[in-house]
Amino acid sequence: QQLRTKEQDLQIIRGCSWHQEYGSWMLEGTPSSPYGGYTASLASVEDNMRLRRARLIAVLADGEIAPTVVAFPLMGVGDFTSPPTQPGGEASESEYVSDACINPHPRFGTLTGNIRARRGSKVDIRVPLFKDAETPEFKQAGTKEPDIHMDCMAFGMGCCCLQVTFQASDIAESRYLYDQLAVMAPIMMALTAATPIFRGRLAGIDARWTVISQSVDDRTPAERGEGEFPADSRMAGSGVKKQSKSRYDSISCYIHPATLPSYNDVPCEIDDDFKKLLLNEEVDEALAQHLSHLFTRDPLVAFEGNIKTDDATSTDHFESIQSTNWQTVRWKPPPPLSPDSSPAPHIGWRTEFRSMEVQMTDFENAAFTAFTVIVTRAILVFNLSLLAPLSKVDENMKRAHSMNAASECKFWFRKHILPDEVDDLDDPLGSTSYDGELFEEMTMAEIMCGKSDYFPGLVPLCYAYLEHIECDLNSFKRLDRYLSFIRKRACGTLKTPASWMRDFVRSHPDYKMDSVVSDSIATDLMKACDDIGLGKRTCPELLGDVIIRPIVKEVTYATPLQGSSMEPEDRKQLLKKYLERASSCDGPMSSPSGAPLRRQTSGSVDDCTFRGCANIHGGCSPQMQPNSPKSPKSPIHFSMPETVPRRRTTSECRVPQPQFDLIEEELTTSSGYDPQRQRTQP
Repeated sequence: QQLRTKEQDLQIIRGCSWHQEYGSWMLEGTPSSPYGGYTASLASVEDNMRLRRARLIAVLADGEIAPTVVAFPLMGVGDFTSPPTQPGGEASESEYVSDACINPHPRFGTLTGNIRARRGSKVDIRVPLFKDAETPEFKQAGTKEPDIHMDCMAFGMGCCCLQVTFQASDIAESRYLYDQLAVMAPIMMALTAATPIFRGRLAGIDARWTVISQSVDDRTPAERGEGEFPADSRMAGSGVKKQSKSRYDSISCYIHPATLPSYNDVPCEIDDDFKKLLLNEEVDEALAQHLSHLFTRDPLVAFEGNIKTDDATSTDHFESIQSTNWQTVRWKPPPPLSPDSSPAPHIGWRTEFRSMEVQMTDFENAAFTAFTVIVTRAILVFNLSLLAPLSKVDENMKRAHSMNAASECKFWFRKHILPDEVDDLDDPLGSTSYDGELFEEMTMAEIMCGKSDYFPGLVPLCYAYLEHIECDLNSFKRLDRYLSFIRKRACGTLKTPASWMRDFVRSHPDYKMDSVVSDSIATDLMKACDDIGLGKRTCPELLGDVIIRPIVKEVTYATPLQGSSMEPEDRKQLLKKYLERASSCDGPMSSPSGAPLRRQTSGSVDDCTFRGCANIHGGCSPQMQPNSPKSPKSPIHFSMPETVPRRRTTSECRVPQPQFDLIEEELTTSSGYDPQRQRTQP
């Protein structure tokens, strides 16, 4: 609330938007307005992320930190909250987590309780336990593979991530991007993997997705195919119709009309009546399939006052279903125009990419954001196709959870992505006889950097696109750093956050080789993650030669230039204050900050050397001429020949030199301004 209030009060143009999330300790940050469609816009992503981090840490209390990590390692372990709380509550009934951890907004507690109620039991989350030399569970006799157990929505929806939403030029482009990005989802999740710890134990996986999927799985035993359940006509499918996936999962069908039907080779349950209605209203087959699949789920939250709404002017009923179908990509139609809409451009057709895990630094998060954007532009401009059968995409999703998946796993990927090659090889009859020619298992390095003479690689395609659009030099320098970083991580030169965290735990002096993350280890890990994000700690294993500029909370909001008149008494006191600070060498063209700067250069305001004055003014004051009896001797003479008209030099400007340098740096970074060239002009 503090962050929101500041943004509103200051009416900041280059600002941030802050939103509530499921966990009472969580916060979602976005730019206050969407980025533009320019390469310079991509280069500004990191700056806005740094701004958000700075403003967030500015409102933290002493002893609080806010690292950008996916999950808190001790979630559900003992007294892991401050102040301490008792596990359980009406919403979750958890053995490990208190309902106090849930955001107090009624939406989140209602979601938690309704998922449990519809399912008929608490959620049952299990992930494999990491096997180390002294892990006790692996020394016990038994056939069951040891796992980590969790039992409430907070374990999943308490995970943080990096999401990118694209506004398309029209509905067709948004659907095309949806299909292409669905293939990219497991690849990017593996490349950003950052979740090796759950409930105080090292896990045998590196990513969060399956935990969230299980944490919101509201399917009844009959829908899961695990037992009987009494039919209930109030529920979608009466609660007994088979559902092959949780409502938080990978997609079950492509939505672009040109995508081959044979690629939809996984179960996709639909609401038959709803699909018939859509087809009768001339919605095409692919989109009708997608929407009728969403409506096989029950709405989980309904707000009083929104039950009876005009569906011709409101999308509340649709969004109650859409917003609780959490898939790797989400297709987002525009909201309806209201009669009192502002003249600003209306929100269009959008596609949201949801699989990536949040990284420790703004550099990493910006790199993956920019990379995803450039890949989508290359796909559209070069008319590429990454499509693969959804069964292979789902297999990739499973592999992407594996430990060190980015460096050790292979993923199914399309060998031929150029349009002419695709047209020659795609089988119009939808058989699988061409699978061997179209798809193969590739390493992450091959997917990103290319393989043989038939697959160019995604990173080279990004460079080709930037060359095609003649990317400006300043933007290219930053984008090149991002692409170079991604290539190094794909090749295994740099670790994923998950691999780095596991190594950090295993090398900690308090670690007992038993897969247990103790309080001291978790504390040191979170401090290290925070320090890396703030630029206080270098981490070449993660970032290579990239150095994160330190982020400070002191200057997080711009100071407005005020135009209102001062009160006479205030003005009098301010002028008096500055007159008292003046020294004998102050004269015409001196600035209010002159005295403090002289103090830094000469050590004293009263004992002001000629060198100190020269640093500030570029010349000497009338009271202190060079080589005068009262002045220190100096080899520097600043007098101008009388035959040459004297111009005011840069260093004589009223703006002190250090401030001028900062302005130059900002202009050079953001708009290509060259201060050296400017200074040579009259």
